[in-house]
Amino acid sequence: MTGSERGRTVLPPDTAETGQEDTGRSGSGTGSGAGPGTRRAHIRRVTGRAHIREGIRRATRPEPWKRGPVPAALALLLGLLMLLHARITDRGGLGSLVESLLPWFGLFVPVLLAVALWRRSASAVAALLLPVTMWLNLFGGLLVDKSHPGGDLTVVSHNVSADNPDPAGTARDLAASGADLLALEEITPQARSGYEKALAKPYPYHTVLGTVGLWSRLPLSDTRPVDIETDYGPLAATKPADVKLAYNRALRATVTTDKGPLAVYVAHLGSVRVLPSSGFWTESRDRGAKALAEAVAAEPEQRTVLLGDLNGTTDDRAFAGLTARLRSAQETAGDGFGFSWPATFPVARIDQILVRGVRPDSSWVLPATGSDHLPVAARISW
Repeated sequence: MTGSERGRTVLPPDTAETGQEDTGRSGSGTGSGAGPGTRRAHIRRVTGRAHIREGIRRATRPEPWKRGPVPAALALLLGLLMLLHARITDRGGLGSLVESLLPWFGLFVPVLLAVALWRRSASAVAALLLPVTMWLNLFGGLLVDKSHPGGDLTVVSHNVSADNPDPAGTARDLAASGADLLALEEITPQARSGYEKALAKPYPYHTVLGTVGLWSRLPLSDTRPVDIETDYGPLAATKPADVKLAYNRALRATVTTDKGPLAVYVAHLGSVRVLPSSGFWTESRDRGAKALAEAVAAEPEQRTVLLGDLNGTTDDRAFAGLTARLRSAQETAGDGFGFSWPATFPVARIDQILVRGVRPDSSWVLPATGSDHLPVAARISW
């Protein structure tokens, strides 16, 4: 024994591993009950505590927080885009385009999460909390089924498409939906008689003004076109009324119900285009949305329903004037996003049912017809 060893007690190997004295050899009175099993339990406890301490040590090391600055920055930018989408410039229609596709930006979250885990970047994972929170704040409510039984009227809106190869079949499908009010958009002169013939029996009342029409099981009155400024500029005032009526895209009617009058608007706003020279072109649609909002604002009937193809989602800033006065049946009483276009793979809900003064009880999307749009439906009550 060396001089240095004489001044200290040498622990047995098991005690050295566990950091505790071997109670089985200490004469503490435990006898054989504190043998190898007790030592193994000590080892497991100490080893477990060591793993926890090691996990904490690794998590608090600066390296994971320094990794992945690019995915962390992209996650923050994604969250800021959702938070500040209303402040994005609308030059070239950029703001409208972003807002029309806003729900789909959530798909970037799992992609960025995969990159963050691959890079083992704690900062990127933490940064993803912002876009996740914003997406859930904007669209989380749409993931819950808010419909409930009941309803006094079923309303349906459908852009039947000018290129529909089977107008009669589309009319039969829509009549089978059980709708009390049926609004059709994009009716061509050639297809009009087919719709009128197929829908005559279930709907004794109807009106067609230009390219939009309303079929009803209940009496209609005070039917008139609504000027949504399809014609614009100095030459618009020079066109005769009958010429304008031929391509009219909006109407207003009063439906007589057993609970009082209901004002119904049917509208087909101007199309949008992605053009190389001007970007996301929405001028005609935006002008129509503003004119339609003014007509609804001046509507004396408190109970009002707007049915139509608005060529835009309710998230789009162009519809702020309408959504300030009307609420979406899908957002209030639907289940999911209710995308309606294009019919083959819907990516946006541009066909809308907006109401005020009545309560949406349920909202849904009907099966495809011969159109490139899906029909949308809702049940409303007083």
